[in-house]
Amino acid sequence: MSNTPFSVIPSCVWSRPIGLGWDNPYTVRYASNIDDGPWHGMPLGGFGAGCIGRSSRGDFNLWHIDGGEHVFKNIPACQFSLFESDGSSSKAYALCTQAPEDGSLSTWQWYPASGEGKTGNYHALYPQSWFVYEGVFQAQLKCKQFSPIWANNYKETSYPVAVFVWTAQNNTNAPITLSIMLTWQNMVGWFTNGLKSPEVRVRDDGSPVYEYRSRLNESQGNFNQLVEKGESIGCLMSRANSSESLQEGDGQWCIATQKHPKVEAYYNTRWNPIGTGEEIWQSFAQNGSLPNSTDETPATEGEQLGVALALKFTLQPGEILTLPFVLAWDFPVTEFAEGITYYRRYTDFFGTHGNNAWAIASAALVEYETWQAQIHAWQTPIVERQDLPDWFKMALFNELYDLTSGGTLWSAASKSDPIGQFAVLECLDYRWYESLDVRLYGSFALVMLFPELEKAVMRAFARAIPKSDSTPRVIGYYYTIGAESPMAVRKVQGATPHDLGAPNEHVWEKTNYTSYQDCNLWKDLGSDFVLQVYRDFLLTGANDLEFLADCWNAIVQTLDYLKTFDKDGDGIPENSGAPDQTFDDWRLQGVSAYCGGLWLAALEAAIAICNILADTQDNAVAQKSIYEAWLAQSRPVYQEKLWNGQYYRLDSQSSSDVVMADQLCGQFYARLLGLPNIVPPDCAASALKTVYEACFLKFHNGQFGAANGLRPDGSPENPKATHPLEVWTGINFGLAAFLVQMDMRDEAFQLTQAVVSQIYNNGLQFRTPEAITAVGTFRACVYLRAMAIWAVYLTVTSDQ
Repeated sequence: MSNTPFSVIPSCVWSRPIGLGWDNPYTVRYASNIDDGPWHGMPLGGFGAGCIGRSSRGDFNLWHIDGGEHVFKNIPACQFSLFESDGSSSKAYALCTQAPEDGSLSTWQWYPASGEGKTGNYHALYPQSWFVYEGVFQAQLKCKQFSPIWANNYKETSYPVAVFVWTAQNNTNAPITLSIMLTWQNMVGWFTNGLKSPEVRVRDDGSPVYEYRSRLNESQGNFNQLVEKGESIGCLMSRANSSESLQEGDGQWCIATQKHPKVEAYYNTRWNPIGTGEEIWQSFAQNGSLPNSTDETPATEGEQLGVALALKFTLQPGEILTLPFVLAWDFPVTEFAEGITYYRRYTDFFGTHGNNAWAIASAALVEYETWQAQIHAWQTPIVERQDLPDWFKMALFNELYDLTSGGTLWSAASKSDPIGQFAVLECLDYRWYESLDVRLYGSFALVMLFPELEKAVMRAFARAIPKSDSTPRVIGYYYTIGAESPMAVRKVQGATPHDLGAPNEHVWEKTNYTSYQDCNLWKDLGSDFVLQVYRDFLLTGANDLEFLADCWNAIVQTLDYLKTFDKDGDGIPENSGAPDQTFDDWRLQGVSAYCGGLWLAALEAAIAICNILADTQDNAVAQKSIYEAWLAQSRPVYQEKLWNGQYYRLDSQSSSDVVMADQLCGQFYARLLGLPNIVPPDCAASALKTVYEACFLKFHNGQFGAANGLRPDGSPENPKATHPLEVWTGINFGLAAFLVQMDMRDEAFQLTQAVVSQIYNNGLQFRTPEAITAVGTFRACVYLRAMAIWAVYLTVTSDQ
């Protein structure tokens, strides 16, 4: 806790005036999808530990404490407040610009929002964010917020902790007295589903969905304690636990800070956070103090409890002081279906008893400066690159928010998974994990920054491929078009599953949760699996033979399975006419540019894997001959059936002239992995130029990004189509990476900037959707595929 000058905020942050709203933020396309509005800020918390979010108006409003579940609600008592006095006058504000809508805390004064006069700025560059307060207090005040997340760190990155480093500076000619207060509500027991076996139903958009009923405000038995140990002081929030075993939602919250010789610490361990707030605010607003009251009486039914911790100090003219506050939580158990529980990764370091919030907070107070240095060391080489524009660096880091708040799971280590198992949701509306078609682009961030977590995900898919599940299901897509649905089994042996399951069943074990389509019939998933396995091997040093061996049998099995869809024997599996790939509202018929190209690239990757494993896998040499024969047969067929002299046709049987934006994903992957071209390079260049012009430049003059599929003149084939006329954020970033790869870097950054501008200028920050439209709507927020922006960075870096 040293008198250090203001740390420099990087120039490439996302910034927003504190409390300034949006005139026309994007709104949700389908009413059944989640739209919390634009007040989203950078999340705080480790991977798989549960996380919280604080918006640019200062409210703590995102509560992803229960793995895979979404609660968006301002809890007004969870807040910083600030008192200032110059000896002749004083003021105090709770540092949120939005007063509680329910009328609670009516005695508190709320910070003025930026309007005609600016009251400060919020800045974010994940995993750090800053509030800089201006024009209200005489002192210069800044609060830096972060969690200990940096690349290749598999320990602290899992911690359930947020650090708030306050810096106060007196640039006036007279002493200033300040007091910083953190209040928090005891929410132990709130974040678990009150419905242990919720019914799964089909939503109006055809997706399976179940009810989540959190236990908000169920606080009976909760109690608070003051803790003072050594140089630390804090408030611990717990619950009297009647159960013999720890349940999901059981555990602790803790707020804490360090003692300092120039600082007076004040506290109150029991106040009413849904009342007027007078018992806290009266003394704090008068002189920056609290009554130093301790009361460990548990809450009765209907009662709510809060804690408060304040640090009061006087700054002489020119003096600077830096003070840390930490927030920690310890909820060790994640429960999927009733009785199916996992411990979280951080319990490998803090135990599984649910009584270690103080230990976590204490570790943060000791180590937070080291954590800041680690984050700085990770980010600085990218932040200081002069060849990358600030907006790109901003989005590159901020899109990593999804690794924290994407319903992330990270389990404790085991013999079979030495750093645990890992998973991120496809999105909040399609609430299932690690959708393989989506992560084809969306997992670049994970493999580049946390490669062991990436390989853990791919091992889970490898284990799932040989398994089967004959449970019959209705297919939701047919429900949306008013047709009778065929029944489909959940998982066919040998088929690559679409996803690793959902939070209400058994993630990692019960796969293929989505029933919008029959994913056993998809023509991209098997190829996606093979390509991601080989990519992960290459990008992590090309020396992890054990990883390749773990995935080998699944590669053989799923390519055999996929080849069964080659009904005409030309070497390439055909699309069936139903939407049977990642564009799952888009009917492809026969050989398709998208799936066929992935198939060719996957065969090339499989041949390369055979060469690597030839000495260790008995069947590798024989399989190589098979794949070489398939490739030799199918490569000329692809060119003959799909090339039209300018670009690759959507498919071989629909007679559509649509230019598909992602038509050559297979070629992108082949070049990325150092494999032979699947198409002639001049054809690839022509097709890519056509995509850029038709789907991007001619689509509203390049304002939004590239639409998925338009005719060569930029017009829609069907003005009422859904997927072809949407701009998919992650597909655009993947396309931009392909442009860089093909020496069209300026075009790549023009495309990327268009999409980034739409997200970060229109209230979609920290909830990036799958799709946006030209009429200001979005679909499927907090989407996994958008982390494909790291593929752009990879190709830019590889290009050099």
